[in-house]
Amino acid sequence: MADDAGEEGTSQDTSNRIDDGVYFGWVIQGRNISLQLPTPVTSAMYGLPPASPTFTGRGTHVEELLQGLAPGPRQQKAMLVASVAGLAGVGKTELVVQTATQALKKPGWFPGGALFVDMFGYDTKRRLSPEQALHGLLHALGIPDEHIPEELQDRSRLYRSVLAEFARQKQRVLIVIDNVSSTEQVVPLVPADGTTAALLTSRHTLDVGARLHDLHILDEHASVELLRKALFEARGAADTRVTDAIEEAATIARLCAGLPLALRIAAALLADTPSRPLASLRQALSDVQHRLDQLTRENRAVRAALDLSYRQLSEPQARMFRLVALNPGPDLSTATAAHVAAADEWHTEQLLLELHRAHLIEPGAVWGRWGLHDLVRVYSGEQAAEHPTTADDVRRLLLYYLERATRADKYVVNLSEPAPHGFPDRTQAIAWLDAERDNLFAVGALAESAGHNDIARDLPTAMENYFSMHRYPEEWRASAELAVRAANALGDQRGAAQTGVSLSDALRALKAHGDAIAEARKAAEIFRGLDDHPGEGTALRALASALRSAGHNEEALRMSEQAIPLLQRGPNRHIAAVALMDYGGFLIDHEKYHEAIDALQESLAVLSQTSRSVKSLALLNLAAALRGAGRRAEAISSCQECIACALEVGGPWETDNAARASALMGELFSEDEQLHQASLHFRQSADLFTKTGNDSYAVRALKALGDTLIDLEERREEDGDLGSASTAQEGHYEQAADAIAEAIALTRRAAESTPDEAGPELADLLMLRCVPLVHLGRCDEAQSAAREALATLNRLAERDPHAHQTGIARAWNHLAWALYQDNAQLPAALEASTEAVKIATALARNDSGEHAELLQTSVDFKATLLGELAQTSVYEIAPCDGGA
Repeated sequence: MADDAGEEGTSQDTSNRIDDGVYFGWVIQGRNISLQLPTPVTSAMYGLPPASPTFTGRGTHVEELLQGLAPGPRQQKAMLVASVAGLAGVGKTELVVQTATQALKKPGWFPGGALFVDMFGYDTKRRLSPEQALHGLLHALGIPDEHIPEELQDRSRLYRSVLAEFARQKQRVLIVIDNVSSTEQVVPLVPADGTTAALLTSRHTLDVGARLHDLHILDEHASVELLRKALFEARGAADTRVTDAIEEAATIARLCAGLPLALRIAAALLADTPSRPLASLRQALSDVQHRLDQLTRENRAVRAALDLSYRQLSEPQARMFRLVALNPGPDLSTATAAHVAAADEWHTEQLLLELHRAHLIEPGAVWGRWGLHDLVRVYSGEQAAEHPTTADDVRRLLLYYLERATRADKYVVNLSEPAPHGFPDRTQAIAWLDAERDNLFAVGALAESAGHNDIARDLPTAMENYFSMHRYPEEWRASAELAVRAANALGDQRGAAQTGVSLSDALRALKAHGDAIAEARKAAEIFRGLDDHPGEGTALRALASALRSAGHNEEALRMSEQAIPLLQRGPNRHIAAVALMDYGGFLIDHEKYHEAIDALQESLAVLSQTSRSVKSLALLNLAAALRGAGRRAEAISSCQECIACALEVGGPWETDNAARASALMGELFSEDEQLHQASLHFRQSADLFTKTGNDSYAVRALKALGDTLIDLEERREEDGDLGSASTAQEGHYEQAADAIAEAIALTRRAAESTPDEAGPELADLLMLRCVPLVHLGRCDEAQSAAREALATLNRLAERDPHAHQTGIARAWNHLAWALYQDNAQLPAALEASTEAVKIATALARNDSGEHAELLQTSVDFKATLLGELAQTSVYEIAPCDGGA
């Protein structure tokens, strides 16, 4: 505003003042100036899209982005530009809009406002060039069209200069650039003044000097909450379908795979029809082939969003994207992708990295493995199905897995004859099987469904040793059943018999003894009809093992005897030696120890040359036979050799053999009254079983360790070695209490899933732990253990009142003994003892003397308690001191 200076020649002060606005360069003020102003341009500094009220599950991401936007000294702000990348539909735009909305509300952060531009980077019809985007941004900043340069470089310079001037005049601006497809599209738009902040979104990870934020899918809880909020927003509080059917909502969330776009479409479909139950939508989405068809509403569709990303791919990238979807398991390795693509691993990895930067595939938990979001997998599968080479690619994929699994199998049993090849060593072969286990299981199913029955028949056979030795019985059974079906579909009788043997072994591992016996008999009959002697021997060996597991030891021994000569006629001396080893085990069952020793030593002569893994089991069986024959020193030597051999090989199956040998040594030393040595071996056994996850055997070893340590202390007391009584007593009893506590923890875990089986074992361990606890003076803990044992057995007895009565009587006795240590609790101890006597009396009345000892122990202890009560006055009551 310029004030009038009055008439010419009149001395009068002139006052000029400019209000509002941001000015670039010099502003000339003076008297009697005529200006011809251009058409005013209104700035658009608050053009953010509205933030959705259903936004959820992204609080941490918003906070991280806000931290980068906060104003502060330049030296403290390392990065003012953030680039949010993620899969189509994952919620990138909503995240930056929510963040920008919150940032604008913070006093002093962005007084100049915010600019938003959608680059439409993945839509070829609407995609903005950087020139177009800059024109719109400059216009929004208030720059007239005639002042906007034509060239990209000039526009970018002007844009950055304007932003810098805004920042200098304390009018800091936030720039939000959405849906960028490439570095070239966005670099000219990135501020460079060190004060202006920017948020970018892209389906690609962009190299623009920004702080990178990867956005992933929502977890199940947030997905369900998004459904609930969206329905609430559309239909109001009266729509309670999500909270009324929370499990159905969780299933829908899983079928949408946590993708916000899919979840919003699902919510909109529900909102369209308020009477539609969630179960209806869940059922519609459960059809994988039509899931993407269902996730469509008006102008929103998951398939359309993915189409835009797919069209951006080069042909090599698109082919790799389709190949990744062919893999039926959860992920695939770079090596697998390279084989299927018939390319080298370096170029394959480059293509996979490019797909990852486009957020179309996801890296696995271990580098070198790649997976797909569930809905992207469906989409990619659709694209693959339309490609003419897919059938050949599938066959190549299946053959690759079969070939690798077959080679790895030779390492599993540690065969040295013939020498295995294909992997650097056994460790890496088993690591490959571990990594590919889920894939291999799924590949068998794919082979069957795609009509490749030869692969569906052979792949489970290649996995048999791995499934067996690494304890995957359910997968073993399922894959063996698939192999039998495939062999029958091929009309392959010999294949059906071979896979039937594997199925029998798997069923035996699952304790389905009757089915295991039936499958082995059927296989033996087929082989007999084909005049295949080695095949029949294999089936009879499986039959013998199934019969033994079912308790039919006599027939098991006969079948094993018949299997050996049949197998010895064949070319595989290793499997014949394994059958001979099995026979030695059957002879031990019949206490024919000398014959067992001969059979086992004969088998070891071959196994020492063919497989160190199986050799370790033969040495363990030989130790058991030598023990039975009274050759204890040789038994210990065989155990030691077994442990050394097994631990050198180092697999879980072999480690189990070492653990069993350690337990056997513990028993041998216990029998020789070398209790300290016994305790060391039981401890080693428990540790090895725990390492392999064999909890049931670890519990046995820990219980034996506890018993041994208690015996060790009692033996010391009997010998009168009381010189260091307190220290020794506490040491052994403390170790015993700790060992039994470990066993209890493992058994509690088992009792959660199998209470009928693990419950009695848990009660026994709790009662056993009472012993060291009482001797340590921890009477309260002992009483708690006894009461827990009693409660456990009473719960089990509710289903069968006549079961577990012996254990219940023992638990009452243990509780009475723990209470007896405190004179103040003698009456309670007498009540507990009386319950034990009552139950033991009833048990003894109904049998022929089996419970006589229990009854006598109960009666004697009750008499002791009555005597104590008769002698104890109220003035003589003392606290528990740990005496027994």
